[in-house]
Amino acid sequence: MDILSIVLIIAGLCLFETITSIDNAIINAEVLSTMSERAKRWFLLWGLIFAVFAIRGLLPWLIVWLSAPSLGPVGAFMATFSSDPLVIAAIEQSAPVLLMGGGTFLLFLFLHWLFLEDKNFGLKGERFFVSKGVWFFAVVSIILAALVWIALGYNTMVAFGAVVGSTAFFIVHGFRQNAEKAEMEMLHGDMSDLSKIFYLEVIDATFSIDGVIGAFAFTMAVPLILIGNGLGAFVVRELTIRNIDNIKKYLYLKNGAMYSILFLGIIMILDSFGVHIPFWVSPVITFGIVGFFYAKSIKAIPKTA
Repeated sequence: MDILSIVLIIAGLCLFETITSIDNAIINAEVLSTMSERAKRWFLLWGLIFAVFAIRGLLPWLIVWLSAPSLGPVGAFMATFSSDPLVIAAIEQSAPVLLMGGGTFLLFLFLHWLFLEDKNFGLKGERFFVSKGVWFFAVVSIILAALVWIALGYNTMVAFGAVVGSTAFFIVHGFRQNAEKAEMEMLHGDMSDLSKIFYLEVIDATFSIDGVIGAFAFTMAVPLILIGNGLGAFVVRELTIRNIDNIKKYLYLKNGAMYSILFLGIIMILDSFGVHIPFWVSPVITFGIVGFFYAKSIKAIPKTA
């Protein structure tokens, strides 16, 4: 892997992590506004360290290790930089299962946003899907059945990966709903700063899972994921410190994040079936989609000012 490839991958990871964490930055800013200055400083320093190393660092390493336990903890971390034939074989064998699970998770995440979540309508057709929100569970069930059926003829473990991805989505979705309720309690209830810090870390963990799973559409190299997602987490903290209202003016950034998730999920699913996709496709698509919705958001600012 040459230096240009590494830079492109890290830049794509950083942008993807940033754009998928904007909601998290808004929540953090709103809660931090109710906390003491000392608690704010503590969260912004130690919270960043925890977010980078404990969540965005350990989680991708753990996912690779669980996907290929024969590698061991050290081997899982350095797997993609190893020339050992046994390590390469282990990664090649486990990668399709990981990619199918992650792709299914991201696809369901996009469809949940498309059918059920409140949004600024950025493209024609989005309003139609919201009006048919009751169909979300039917659509994802049919997609899961189709993925498993196709995968069974290819590799039974890949089919299992689709089931794991679906299961992970609904588990994370449940935690996220509880986190949203906790946010309302933090903003309007009587909670200590220590409790707020704890809940903010839990919320950050639930939001970071999207970025970590999507990172595998860019690369299987855990060190690169750690660097790219770590930089993205730092950017999110900077957005939290600064005037978050400026970010809220860009109405369609969330749309850009979700359509990026859609395409990255599709890439991961195709990759799990052995379709070769060049490494540059994921970063280029991410930059293109986010750039489109960023430009659309800029055009909308005068109308909403």
